[in-house]
Amino acid sequence: MDLSKYHQKRDFNTTTEPKGEINKSKKELIFVVQKHAASQLHYDFRLEMDGVLKSWAIPKGPSMNPEEKRLAIMVEDHPYTYKDFEGTIPEGNYGAGNVMVWDNGTYTLADQEKTESVEAQFKSGLQNGHLSFILDGKKLKGEFALVKLKIKQKDAWLLIKKEDEHASETDVLLKNKSVISGLTLEAMAK
Repeated sequence: MDLSKYHQKRDFNTTTEPKGEINKSKKELIFVVQKHAASQLHYDFRLEMDGVLKSWAIPKGPSMNPEEKRLAIMVEDHPYTYKDFEGTIPEGNYGAGNVMVWDNGTYTLADQEKTESVEAQFKSGLQNGHLSFILDGKKLKGEFALVKLKIKQKDAWLLIKKEDEHASETDVLLKNKSVISGLTLEAMAK
């Protein structure tokens, strides 16, 4: 878990993205979902672990419907301070476009083993290609899983909502305002 790839892809003289360092929450682990209008609109799903935000780009965005499995491409780790980033990444920069914090909250690992640290379980889940966790966000709630696909594209995963009391066929993406600024991505662009 380090930020070298993140730093290599960015010119901090021209972008307002946080340079960031390895840092962590004082109590509960956090997650954030950022709506990102780059060359293609997508949602960046991030889970805090070991002082960074492990990150997946989800082209169609997350779903609360267990029947809708969403492709999630693992990307470089982001700094913890990225959790609050909203704004415009200028043209000519990696990921150029507008970014807003679509959802945030805390998470726990599902079926957490008391004999093993959370970090060890998370790393084991990453290596085995299966992470199960419970989100407590403003929009996303309940149990989810990230499952690695066994295909040529080595960073392809699926984000899957588990069947629980929070599961719903209602399109959660219709809740399209930032949980920080209260603006839509379109309003932020103006």
